[in-house]
Amino acid sequence: MKEIVHKKLNQLQATAICGNDISSSCLYVSALTILYAGQYAWISLLIVGVVLFLFRKIYGEVVGAIPLNGGAYNVLLNTSTKRLASLAATLTVLSYMATAVISASEGMHYLHGIFEGLNVTIATVIVLVLFTGLAILGIGESAFVAVIIFITHIATLTLLVLASVWFVLTNGLETFHVNWQAPIAYDNIKTALFLGFSAAMLGISGFESSANFVEEQEHGVFPKTLRNMWAIVTFFNPVIAILLVCVIPLTQVGENKESLLAHLGQTTGGSWLAWLISIDAVMVLCGAVLTSFVGVSGLLNRMTLDRILPNYFLKQNNRGSHYRIVISFLILCISVLFATSGHLESLAGVYTFSFLAVMGLFGIGNLLLKYKRKKLPRPERARGIAVVTAVTFIIAAFLGNMRLNINSFYTFLQYMIPSLLFIGIMLNRVNLIRLLIEALEYFYQPLRKMVVVSNRYLQNLSIKINSQEFVFFTKGDDITILNKVLQYVEDNETTKKLKIVYVKNDISNNEELKKDLEVLDRAYDGLDIEYIEIQGVFGPEIIDELSQKWKIPKNFMFIGSPGNKFSYRVSDLGGVRLIM
Repeated sequence: MKEIVHKKLNQLQATAICGNDISSSCLYVSALTILYAGQYAWISLLIVGVVLFLFRKIYGEVVGAIPLNGGAYNVLLNTSTKRLASLAATLTVLSYMATAVISASEGMHYLHGIFEGLNVTIATVIVLVLFTGLAILGIGESAFVAVIIFITHIATLTLLVLASVWFVLTNGLETFHVNWQAPIAYDNIKTALFLGFSAAMLGISGFESSANFVEEQEHGVFPKTLRNMWAIVTFFNPVIAILLVCVIPLTQVGENKESLLAHLGQTTGGSWLAWLISIDAVMVLCGAVLTSFVGVSGLLNRMTLDRILPNYFLKQNNRGSHYRIVISFLILCISVLFATSGHLESLAGVYTFSFLAVMGLFGIGNLLLKYKRKKLPRPERARGIAVVTAVTFIIAAFLGNMRLNINSFYTFLQYMIPSLLFIGIMLNRVNLIRLLIEALEYFYQPLRKMVVVSNRYLQNLSIKINSQEFVFFTKGDDITILNKVLQYVEDNETTKKLKIVYVKNDISNNEELKKDLEVLDRAYDGLDIEYIEIQGVFGPEIIDELSQKWKIPKNFMFIGSPGNKFSYRVSDLGGVRLIM
């Protein structure tokens, strides 16, 4: 089969795809934060910028060490178990689903304000379908549209800031002085800042997206996307909050919270600026929909390669797009839209808590990487205290949002629990198949013919799953390391066959290794262990050769953590997994 190759994304393209999501927060996060923190909202937004700065290093270290799609799922898969990694993946998909549906709907509500005859629900479906088509066309076409939206949005925000600054310079600070003397929300500045911070944390959704399509980016682009997203929200959100306090009386914020920036534009520049901001809102919210489709495609493809989801989703078109994943995600989004009858307040909780949970799990994954993969080379490192501090802020924001709206948390659980049940079924499908086989055999007498046919099919399916061979490349590890490898395979992979490959040279002495494997072969009766020696130098060439010769995908091949002297990056090995 001919390998499908597509051009990698440059800095602007990659930033635009994930930046449309995070920069769209400027439309609502300032109003939301002012409602809780009042005239001190800018402080809460600056704290969010500090937290995001900490996460720049956290994400940079993890993805620099393991530059594969999947984000939090990827780091947890390589440092813990499939179950914990699957939890992160489930939360990420829920976050993308809620982001896509809410962004499309909110964008159409803005458009409805311009064209009052527009049916919002039908328009939302059309937007979702259009961006599904764009995602199917491929990452290059998606990036082109994303760049146009992104540049337009940043230019519009810059124009709004300049118009507001000019308005303040020409009209004075009377409104600011009135607002500054207003009573503090909740009569306690600490509580106001905490709740404002909790609400403002929703403004960084999208920061996690770049890690889900890192394989589509040029080398060295990923950390730049993190820097760019951090700079955008750290500048625009606090500045817009301060300008709102200088221009708009706080009593009007609640009345115009749905389109506060358009109201600011109307006040500072006139109806033309308000109209421009509304059009920009439609575009950038649609851009956030595109972010969701691109991110979920990279994540679910990685999960399918790791056998958590059925191989059905691996099918690609001639542009390299996993169209079955994209179409399935579209069906999920439209189903949720109609299940909620277009009233998406309940989805806000899913979006809020799933996003915060993903950020927290990524921080935990970074700590596990430090502990379990100390020797793994990485371009930058986040200090342990910085990681703990960042995760603590995420936990605080999670608890703060529970305090703000506990019903949203219950709604989040209603979506998460069925999703986890589905993933649990996929992870344990071999055991469930066996149970089904036993049940069919028990009831075979009255339905003998059907039982025989079904039993044969399920037996073949079980054999096919278990017959998949896995490979572990050993450096001549001692029996303790090899025992951990076999424990990992036995606990996490549905296989009965493991090839242990030793790449030797002229001075290799592996007699102790052979003796250790004989002992382990007797200890692990359930695993068929095959020891193979190969003359040569370990690297991508040997991996490619063995993968083709044995017809074993590279993501079913394992290695231990390479040291600093290893000649290749992990990404050069074509998806080989780290298990030690």
